[in-house]
Amino acid sequence: MLSCLIARRLVERGVRFVQIYSGGGHGDDTWDAHADVNSNHALHCAETDKPIAALLEDLKRRGLLEETLVVWAGEFGRTPTSQNSDGRDHNPLGFSTWMAGGGVKGGQIIGATDDFGYKAVENRVHVHDLHATILHLMGLDHTLLTYFHAGRDMRLTDVHGRLVKELIS
Repeated sequence: MLSCLIARRLVERGVRFVQIYSGGGHGDDTWDAHADVNSNHALHCAETDKPIAALLEDLKRRGLLEETLVVWAGEFGRTPTSQNSDGRDHNPLGFSTWMAGGGVKGGQIIGATDDFGYKAVENRVHVHDLHATILHLMGLDHTLLTYFHAGRDMRLTDVHGRLVKELIS
């Protein structure tokens, strides 16, 4: 993925926020595997595994990983049951995110789903907590990031958000 090389070059030049997309929209050229999840994910894993590993190694070798937070996430997980016989539907109740560098304590696995992989049941991390932690790792206090809307101060984490201290080194 050329975008990983571009991301590293932007980080080297001091760009504070870089976002890489893998896919987007709908169809077989994206991760949206409502049909044929096995070949869909095999294709996209093959497209992204080596480039993201190279990005992490490149950032580490150049001394940039310690100050660069890398977050790998989607907007939801996938159901453990089939959809359309060989696809999987969206699942907001259990999904994975991984982070590296930027003050993250390595080697941490936080939370687990039920035996079917359907719903988070152990050490659940709410998206507000994940956002609060990411903002903290970026040097920002989520409670101070507010904007006035509809008569009250609003923020990304709403009135929630606790730091996931197990992730912070």
